[in-house]
Amino acid sequence: MPVAGPLDRFPLWLLLGVTIVVLLLAFEGGYRLGAYRLRRSEQEHGAHVLALVTTTMGLLALVLAFTFGLAATRFEARKQMVIDEANAIETTYLRAGLLPGDRGAKVRELLRDYVESRLAVVRLGNVEEALRRAEELHRELWKEAEAAGRDQPISNVVALFIESLNRTIELHAMRVKVAVRGGIPGVMWAALFTVAILNLAAVGYHAGLVRSRRSPTIATVVMSLSIVLMLTADLDRPQEGALTVSQQAMIDLRRMIGD
Repeated sequence: MPVAGPLDRFPLWLLLGVTIVVLLLAFEGGYRLGAYRLRRSEQEHGAHVLALVTTTMGLLALVLAFTFGLAATRFEARKQMVIDEANAIETTYLRAGLLPGDRGAKVRELLRDYVESRLAVVRLGNVEEALRRAEELHRELWKEAEAAGRDQPISNVVALFIESLNRTIELHAMRVKVAVRGGIPGVMWAALFTVAILNLAAVGYHAGLVRSRRSPTIATVVMSLSIVLMLTADLDRPQEGALTVSQQAMIDLRRMIGD
């Protein structure tokens, strides 16, 4: 069950370096092609090419804005999911104390293990192992809920506990979908990088066609574009890079239920 996208296998610093190099090569390739075309033909006008370059830059800005907005929206959703899940677990933990006999204490111990497993996936990064452990704990918790329901089928206390436990399991599934498997699709990354490369090649082509010297400002354009691309990738990785989803709600919950 894969949980990583095509770019998630590479660290962000490596992607930044590769992006800068590829974009500079795209500009240089376009520049040399433009210079070659200038020597071979006098019929192609720089003004016409400039209009086309402007169009491709607008297209790049559109695709980049859409992708960045998508990554930012999902980043905020991941932050909210941590808070929602922590609240649901806390409610389940508190209601477990109302269960009769030793069942409440057992459920609370399972919930402590559950919170630890949720924090372990962030600390250790072993997503698959954490998901398997979470599913095991779900089954154990639900067995306790079933047993409580059979013993007291008309108890309002048991009904409230089962409701909150069901909400906890539901939020787990939602968080996995949003945080683990909700990254930007690979085809969108491919489209974004392709448009960026073609755009820099078009800029270089126009510069070569009008006999313009290679301006140092092209490095500024390449660096700026590369940084924005990497910032988008950083937003798409909730626990890597400079922008990470805070787990403070879960940490506070662990402190509270551990007392």
